[in-house]
Amino acid sequence: MPKITNIFTPFAIVCALALPASAQDVTSDTIVATVNGTDITIGHMIVLRENLPEQYKNLEDTVLFDGILEQVIQQTVLAQTIDAPALAVALQLENERRALLAGAAMGELLISAASQDAISAAYQEQYVSAEPNPEYNASHILVKTEAEALALVTELEAGADFASLAAEHSTGPSGPNGGKLGWFGPGMMVPAFEEAVTKLEAGDVSQPVQTQFGWHVIILNEFRLESPPALDEVRADIVEEIQQKAVTVVVESLMDKAEIIRPDLSEIDPAILRNTGLVLN
Repeated sequence: MPKITNIFTPFAIVCALALPASAQDVTSDTIVATVNGTDITIGHMIVLRENLPEQYKNLEDTVLFDGILEQVIQQTVLAQTIDAPALAVALQLENERRALLAGAAMGELLISAASQDAISAAYQEQYVSAEPNPEYNASHILVKTEAEALALVTELEAGADFASLAAEHSTGPSGPNGGKLGWFGPGMMVPAFEEAVTKLEAGDVSQPVQTQFGWHVIILNEFRLESPPALDEVRADIVEEIQQKAVTVVVESLMDKAEIIRPDLSEIDPAILRNTGLVLN
């Protein structure tokens, strides 16, 4: 499919045109060149610059200004040689116009949806007003058999030090550290282990608990309710969620209101999209 080649070569271009004397007088309609009666404006150049790759945007302003202007002039000269564009080019122009307008509409929607009031309301609902999650700080001793676990419970009830027993007997990776597991919340441990922990008070030791890893003896060191994060910590997630919901609602509403006619396409082979010969003329 025909494609317009980018002929922008900034270091090889020398342009005699200069900026107007007073930058304050410059608007998007300020004419920087006229090619066979077709005006080129500052607005054209600004939009072109915004779509350049980052390596070009980092060029020195004078070089970039001259390069962009020369590119637009050359493109205009070339474009004027075609009275009617080829079908593929015309279709591509329609696609690009459609995509640009849709993108502009989407941009406006995203900005308006993620207002400060909307962000604050979502933060209040999801974090401040929500029921806080419980968090547990526990240690455990992991052994192979229930008998070993029961013997450890007996020692602990007699006053033995939990950390010392864990370092001596636990087969788990936390053993050398006294069996400490640190803080964890719901869903972070296997169900049987989590269920046992939730029944303990701080300082309590559990009866043996079996999981796929073996037999556990657990002590609950501390319990707390999770504090809500600061708004700035979750702002990006909130904005993304608000925008996704807004897009879904608006697009679904527009689709429901639109008159969309879908003919029967069952006779069309999807491989037709590979046939570029249909748009070449």
